[in-house]
Amino acid sequence: MSVVIKDPSIGEKEMIADAEKALGDIARVRDGIGRVIYGQESVIERTLVALLAGGHALLVGVPGLAKTKLVETLGIVLGMDSRRVQFTPDLMPSDILGSEVMEQDENGRRSFRFIPGPIFAQLLMADEINRASPRTQSALLQSMQEYHVTVAGARHDLPAPFHVLATQNPLEQEGTYPLPEAQLDRFLMQIDILYPDIEAERRILLETTGVEEAKAANVLTPERLKEIQRLIRRMPVPESVVEAILSLVRSARPGQGNADTDKHVAWGPGPRASQALTLCARARALYDGRLAPSIDDIKALAEPVLQHRMALTFAARAEGMSVRDVVARLVKGI
Repeated sequence: MSVVIKDPSIGEKEMIADAEKALGDIARVRDGIGRVIYGQESVIERTLVALLAGGHALLVGVPGLAKTKLVETLGIVLGMDSRRVQFTPDLMPSDILGSEVMEQDENGRRSFRFIPGPIFAQLLMADEINRASPRTQSALLQSMQEYHVTVAGARHDLPAPFHVLATQNPLEQEGTYPLPEAQLDRFLMQIDILYPDIEAERRILLETTGVEEAKAANVLTPERLKEIQRLIRRMPVPESVVEAILSLVRSARPGQGNADTDKHVAWGPGPRASQALTLCARARALYDGRLAPSIDDIKALAEPVLQHRMALTFAARAEGMSVRDVVARLVKGI
């Protein structure tokens, strides 16, 4: 079976050695997070996959499911400079990006100086992102795609690595502004956070209500994270996996010959979804200790990668269907 290799100059032995070293680092990261976050293995896996793939993630869940705690823990464990912004209706773009202030020196000369906002961090937590106005939400668009911001016509590069982990409450929609499709597409994955199982919740009760509470410790550096991200982009992708990605994404678009999609989907995912699936499949393979992704990776990642990049028709919503139902049907056809 032929494979697609991004960098053919990389030898097999070197790739294996780098992967084994990365596996050890990823294992230490998982252990570090597991000391603080109990249960939620799927959420931890998908969030780490998004970061290892070099992208951003949207965390959706009801209050009290440790969304904020997870982001704070990731910042500590990965050694990244992290900031948190609480999104509110009165938040302005300058509150995130920064602004220019006029200063006067001892000679009376006036000049503008740029004061960076909280976006100039390696890990930005956008808490309850859908509570801010569309104008403020759009302030993140350029940074999430191009990794720099423009203020008063001047370009300001963001630190590397740069990741946005945004949270959203699916229950309370009054006074919120749904994220536009262009911004949703910038998120590599939408990660739904469900209630913990009974054993995890029992451990939460015992571990977090005492005198002392477990604290996260740093186990990785941002520079090492960037090295692992480069390694993932060099991993080979089998042709069968490439064909599965193309088949899945294209079948989710109306007008491509899939009768169910034509009936239930108003608009489908673009090429950015294919890119996201490819990167996330590589990252998940390395996360599981494999050197190349498989079809199973595509099936496991289809829902978090595609669900926020699709919209149902009115008839499908009237029937009580969800995007997850449509994606599940498409996955069965791979």
